[in-house]
This record gives sequence, C-alpha cells and structure tokens, in this order.
Amino acid sequence: MNTIEKLTTTDKIFKLLDSNSSNHWGEEARVVAKEAFLKQGIPSRKHEEYRYLNLELLLKDDFLVTSSKTLTCDEIAHTQVLKNAIVIVIENGKYVEGHSKITLPKGLKIIDISKASSDVIFQKQFAKFADVNTDAFIAMNTAFATGGVFVHVEKNAIIEQPIHIIHISAASESLLVNVRNLIVVEENAQAKFIESFETILPNTVKIITNALTEILVQSNAIVEHNKIQNESKLSGLINTTQVYQKKKSVFTTNNFTLSGSFVRNNLNIVLDDEYIESHLNGLYLTRNNQTVDNHTLVDHRKPNCNSNELYKGIIDDKSSATFNGKVYVRKDAQKTNAFQSNKNILLSDDGTINTKPQLEIYADDVKCSHGTSTGKLDEDKIFYLRARGLSEASAKKLLMHAFASEVVEFITIEELKNYIETKISERFE
Repeated sequence: MNTIEKLTTTDKIFKLLDSNSSNHWGEEARVVAKEAFLKQGIPSRKHEEYRYLNLELLLKDDFLVTSSKTLTCDEIAHTQVLKNAIVIVIENGKYVEGHSKITLPKGLKIIDISKASSDVIFQKQFAKFADVNTDAFIAMNTAFATGGVFVHVEKNAIIEQPIHIIHISAASESLLVNVRNLIVVEENAQAKFIESFETILPNTVKIITNALTEILVQSNAIVEHNKIQNESKLSGLINTTQVYQKKKSVFTTNNFTLSGSFVRNNLNIVLDDEYIESHLNGLYLTRNNQTVDNHTLVDHRKPNCNSNELYKGIIDDKSSATFNGKVYVRKDAQKTNAFQSNKNILLSDDGTINTKPQLEIYADDVKCSHGTSTGKLDEDKIFYLRARGLSEASAKKLLMHAFASEVVEFITIEELKNYIETKISERFE
C-alpha cells in the first residue's frame, strides 16, 4: 500500500489543495481556516448534520484543482437566462472578465475577489460572517478558494438591472473547485441577484464545487437573491450562503434545485437587529439516483423581526431529499414571528424524503410555528381533471406544476420567473 492510500480523505484533500494553492488574498483568514479544516475533517455519517450523505464516496476520486479546458462565447451564452442583466462569469472557480458583461451603473462595484484586498470594505467584511469552526466545507473554502467576485452596492444605490453570477464548471478530468463570493449591500440600497450553477463537460467527468457566498445586508437595504442549480448528472455541489442582516432590512432568497448528482445547500441567516424581514423559499425536483440535502438556519438575535420559510420538493425514482430547517430564537429576541413549512410529493415508492423542521426558542413573547407534510398526488384531483378531458399524464403534470409554482411566484424578476416555469414544465414531460 502506498503513502497516498494510507491517508484519510481529509488528509488527501488537504494535501491536494494545499500543494496547489498560490493564492495570498485573505491570507490571515486562510491560516485559521486550514487549522479548522484539519481539526474538523470531512464529515462522516456519524456527524448529525451530514447523516444522510456519504461524503467519503463523493470525494474518493483523484481530483485536479485546475483545468486546461476553456469555454467559447457560444457555450457560455447558453447559460445566460436574462437578456437585460449584469453578467458575471466564473469559470472553474475563477472570474473571467472577458466573458462577463458588465456596464457598471452608479453605486455598484464588481471586483475580482483575488484582486480586492486593497478595498477598504473588502478588508473589513471578508470572512467575517461564515464561521470556519461551524462547518468543514466553510473552512475548506476559506482556506483554498481560488477566486470569485466581490460585489459592493453603495449606500442609497438602487440597481435596476439584476446581477447574474454564473458559475460554470468545465473540465476533461475530475475537478474539485472552491469558489468564494462576497456581496455587501449598504444602507438604503436595493439590488437583485441571481446565482446559477451550470456544467459543460463530458458525461464521464465528475466535478465537485464547494461554493460559499457571504451576503451583508445593511440597515434599510432590500435584497433578492435567486439561486438556480442545474448541473450535470455527475456533478456535485456543496453550496453555502451566509447572510447577515441589520436593522429594517429585507432579504428574500429563492432556491431552485433542478439537476445535479449531489447537491448540499447550507443557508444560514442571522437577524442581528430590530425590524428585520427574512424570506426563505426553495424548490427541489429530484429523480434517478439524485441526492439533494437542504439545511437552513434562521438565527433571531434581536426583537421585533419576522422570518418566513417555505420549501417544497418532488421526489421521483430512487432519488432522496432532505430538509433540515432550524429556527433559533434567542432570549433577547422578543416579539419574534417565525414560520416554517416543508411540503413534499413522492412520485415513487423507491424515493426517500427526510424532513426535520426545528424550533429552538428561548424568548417567551413570540409567534412561531413549523410543519411538514409528505404524500402522493391527490387521486381525487387526478380523477376530477380526467373527468374533464385530461389524460392521466396531463392531469399529474398539471398538479405537479401547480404545486411547484407556489415557490416560483416569489420571484420578482419576470424573465427569470418565466425561465424557471419553462424548466419545471420540461422536467415533468
């Protein structure tokens, strides 16, 4: 047995990433993160937060961390879902200015994150919100991220065009990518974001992306964040979104998982001031042997705040899905309103759904509720539609589309809403 085979998966991944790391931005944070990653290690099934995932199997391959493959303009054009948007292209974890379409309006800055170290706001906010000691993949990303973007929306700025960050993976060999973004929206500012994840590669190549986006929403700011996950059948995505909100801010996140062999979503929102609104919406459509794992944490730290959460899933074939939603209400967070709902449809007897809504409340003057439901399509509704001339397949398609559309309605970008509706229709054909 050679030396490599004796290494644990954690040691193997660390050695691979550390030996190929030449990045010096965020160096102080990287040192701390490396120690945190080695201390925690790749989670196993014994880890409560990852009990339904076999990460050792996912990461057992020999990976590269860079790819010689580059994409053409035509290939990238297929990933752009809006005609009128500010487009940021990140290819295999690195910002590609030549493929991006950026005309900066007043009050908006977009900087390659690897070149942002001299920016005062970046220095103040980078790696301040996602705690490397809470999750091994946050630690891995902080230690070894190769690139991404820093987006700064200045005070009082209203950005009319959506900002679309496109993460594209393309390689001829198995690839492990760590990509990092920082979004700062200042006081009284407004912006809408789309983050999409796409792969353009042969069907025999596995790409694992470990993505982390930190979002700071300052006082009175309004932010909508839409996420589209539409990767290949062999691709894996570990995606963490860390949000920190200040007084009277409003943050809405809409997450759509449409494809990908393995998807793990970590969404953590901290409400650290009064009169904050947070809206969390998600839709996951699974099939074949796909695995989708959604974990959310809403941390109410101060009084008079509202959070609403709705996640829906449609599970088919031998696929599996997990929803683990936590609402944490601290002692000082009086007058909190927090609502959480998870609803699922199982289309197959072989499909699996694990759902665990949780409330942890230490304040006594609150209104909080959570609920979950899982079932099959309503036979009475199918019969009703068939009695009015629809085939059984058409009736089922209509019911599934209606079930999913409740989440889509939270999107305020009309062109994006139409795109997601089309993708849902294609999925049920």
